[in-house]
Amino acid sequence: MAIGTFGGEDGSGGARSDERSAPLVRTWLFVVAAMIFAMVVVGGATRLTGSGLSITEWAPIMGAIPPLSEADWAAAFAKYKEIPQYRLENAGMSLGDFKSIFWWEWSHRLLGRSIGVVYALPLLWFVVTGRIGRARLPRFLLLLVLGGLQGFVGWWMVASGLVDRVTVAPYRLAVHLTLAAVIFAAIVWTALTCGPSSMTRRRSPILRVGAGAVLGWTVFQIFLGALVAGNHAGLVYNTWPSMNGYFAPPDLMTWEPWWRNFFENHAMVQFLHRMGAYVLFALAIAQFTLVVVTARTSAARVSAFVLGFAVAFQMLVGIATLLTLVPLSLALTHQAVAMVVLTAAVVHAVSVFAPGHIATGLPEVGGRAPAG
Repeated sequence: MAIGTFGGEDGSGGARSDERSAPLVRTWLFVVAAMIFAMVVVGGATRLTGSGLSITEWAPIMGAIPPLSEADWAAAFAKYKEIPQYRLENAGMSLGDFKSIFWWEWSHRLLGRSIGVVYALPLLWFVVTGRIGRARLPRFLLLLVLGGLQGFVGWWMVASGLVDRVTVAPYRLAVHLTLAAVIFAAIVWTALTCGPSSMTRRRSPILRVGAGAVLGWTVFQIFLGALVAGNHAGLVYNTWPSMNGYFAPPDLMTWEPWWRNFFENHAMVQFLHRMGAYVLFALAIAQFTLVVVTARTSAARVSAFVLGFAVAFQMLVGIATLLTLVPLSLALTHQAVAMVVLTAAVVHAVSVFAPGHIATGLPEVGGRAPAG
């Protein structure tokens, strides 16, 4: 069986059971992936509305119950009044205003809890009923562990803004968003490779390197974007293609120690995000060119084209967001399109690393698909 397929219990009934159950498992994984996509967008809205610190405690189970009485609301509001964000930025906020930011953060956390339930309970059922074989189980358990880790990282991020800051630490936000992107990509990859493959030959090494580079750089670019968001660095240097007349502003390395510039210096993090976007666009175009020249399967060509288009569109959205001083609608669109680019990168990588799993319905160019 091809590398990356859903089966894998050599010659056993387990592999046949895996293949028969593949459509159901695939649907379940796509539902989880869609929920993570929504989680990222809601998380962006939570950050942009300044709501992320409105809940000052981490109660994984009881925290799912919101305040149900005026006394409960008063107690939650009193806890919020104790942190620096309220004292330095929101002093005098009404209870009604507090409720509006509370519901954003509560919804974000509830969606995270829901993802855990929607993933864990069906997984248990699939394992008990033999629909996921032993050979594949470690991957699904690893995803479960990563999901639990994401909950801890989320609280680690929030905790950074409760004592000495009015916002969360940018690098913790970057870790939180990047881990969400990694989990999302892994789930989409797993869903796409469910079931048997119609092709057993691998593509050429250069195509695999290219697809891996685009996918890896997409995740890294999301990390850089999170640093920009965490530092509110989109509110400075609001010109393009220059940065207020400079290619590289003179204040890129003004912080001490030097390494803080790469995480907290507004000029540096925005510069790196801009350069990262150019690199990603160049990688996507180069990969599309390689695919057109060397690959005959329609899946590889179509996925490479969609990937290039998504990256180009994301650059345009990013530029518009910067030039208009990061309005909520464009900022959320930029974050959502980043996940679309990630999805396109995963789909293309699967078409290269595990050919035969992605079908477009288009005829192959030149008949039988070659190795690359």
